[in-house]
Amino acid sequence: MIEYVNQLGAAAPRSGALPAGRAVSVWSLDTTLDVVGGHPVADALPLLDGAERTRAGKLLRVGDRHRYLASHLGLRLLLGGFLGLAPERVELTREDCPCCGEPHGRPAVVGGAAHFSLSHSGDLAYLAFARVPVGVDVEAVPGPDAVADVLTSLHPDESAELRALSDADRPAALARLWSRKEAYLKGTGTGLALGLADPYVGSAPDPAPVTGWTLSDLPAPAGYAAALAVRDA
Repeated sequence: MIEYVNQLGAAAPRSGALPAGRAVSVWSLDTTLDVVGGHPVADALPLLDGAERTRAGKLLRVGDRHRYLASHLGLRLLLGGFLGLAPERVELTREDCPCCGEPHGRPAVVGGAAHFSLSHSGDLAYLAFARVPVGVDVEAVPGPDAVADVLTSLHPDESAELRALSDADRPAALARLWSRKEAYLKGTGTGLALGLADPYVGSAPDPAPVTGWTLSDLPAPAGYAAALAVRDA
């Protein structure tokens, strides 16, 4: 497990250089903040690209829009710091989907100078940056109904593990499992296109090994679980 997650708050971040090798810089952000990295969230739109502005404009709830703007402002500030660019100069694109070949795969920096991943749940966002493909995910611990809904969609061994737990322990175990699986799927760029059964990541305290990737749990506040996936080569 990565023992330290950087906190992005109201002050300008000191991101430094992009980590070398397969090392990853992980950050968390309270997306209810009115100022992120020294920039008011209310003034974030000019720093975003057209696709981000379009997405923000489709969010009708004020809170949802604010959380989206805060997380993408944070993303651009950190990427700009790593790349030596102003946040509005960071060019983002989508890689081709590994399942169908269409351009809706992993979000990426044009030119591939850095790899990144962004996840948000509730009022919390996690961001990861590396020189190799990476995926990060944060999940709020679900309620009992959500656990019941997803059980049959998981790997059979994962479903069996969760069913063997007490009602009290099952939600936290699912959040742990789900964050691992989502981190891997974000890292590969497949998303949910192929379903949730594979790969097997397990719900035990330590993630199960996954070929070609290293999974690790991340520190997270009470009521959340978070995980990181880093490609091995």
